[in-house]
Amino acid sequence: MSEAREWRPAATLDFLRLRAELLTRIRRYFNSAGVLEVDTPALSMGGATDPAIQSFITTYHGPGSCHGAGFYLHTSPEFPMKRLLAAGTGSIYQICKVFRDGESGRYHNPEYTLLEWYRTGCDHVALMAEVESLLRAVLVDIMPLAPARYWTYRELFKTTAGIDPATSTVNEIRQVLNARGISASPGLTEDMFDGWLDLLLTHVIEPALDTGLVFVSDYPASQAALARLRSGDPPVAERFEVYLGGIELANGYHELTDASEQRRRFEQDNARRCARGLATVEPDRRLLAAMQSGLPDCAGVALGIDRLLMIAGGAAHIDEVIAFPLEHA
Repeated sequence: MSEAREWRPAATLDFLRLRAELLTRIRRYFNSAGVLEVDTPALSMGGATDPAIQSFITTYHGPGSCHGAGFYLHTSPEFPMKRLLAAGTGSIYQICKVFRDGESGRYHNPEYTLLEWYRTGCDHVALMAEVESLLRAVLVDIMPLAPARYWTYRELFKTTAGIDPATSTVNEIRQVLNARGISASPGLTEDMFDGWLDLLLTHVIEPALDTGLVFVSDYPASQAALARLRSGDPPVAERFEVYLGGIELANGYHELTDASEQRRRFEQDNARRCARGLATVEPDRRLLAAMQSGLPDCAGVALGIDRLLMIAGGAAHIDEVIAFPLEHA
């Protein structure tokens, strides 16, 4: 790119206007529903322990820091928002910039815009209905939506790939991938079963999804992240993901409220990070303290605004909808 043009935004004025309009409609929706808009820090002493997520780390050298204090740029506002919930705010939402290291591509920019909201006294099933309601309200005259389709994770795998994720083996998954000419990355080992499922999901199942609005729920317990588990054979996580136009758009949970279990999951995440040669991450002790004091029954979801813009405006790459993506920043 020539120096004479590199200062210009990557997004067109039409996309900048569409972004402003979608944000206005989202705020109008939550305001009419009585959901409080909040604002939380982008810097935190505790980070995301999930081995699949890499955080940006920065150092503060000001008063109160003898040798510099390390902070994480948040990958989600989830932890401080839950602290607000524990303090009694009731249902809340936030629109903010979040950051993930090592993620850049057609659907990824290391800095992106996220809508995250939490409904108290609500489970993941009710929240899926609200996600659909929000999308219909926001896209009403831009991209009318056909009736949504709902799948469980297990049904989707069995129907689309002929694999039962609850009983299959790595070798069976590999056979399905090989038949389609899909190779695993060198870092994917035999003991990383969820990694094999994810490879099957992204390369075989997601491309075959209906181009409309699709909800996938009841993920394997091993992929619960911060969601509750529901007993059964097998037990499942009360978690869901949302796809629109074949693109993953949102991820939601019936939120875990047990501080001891949350601490155990943080420790388990860090053990997996060590096994993969990744640096461990300091768990958010303030979140654990808030959960210990009493996090109300709630469900939460995070929705990617930039991807929603891509879908609504027919963009082929995320750079088209961000004023100054990574190479223009």
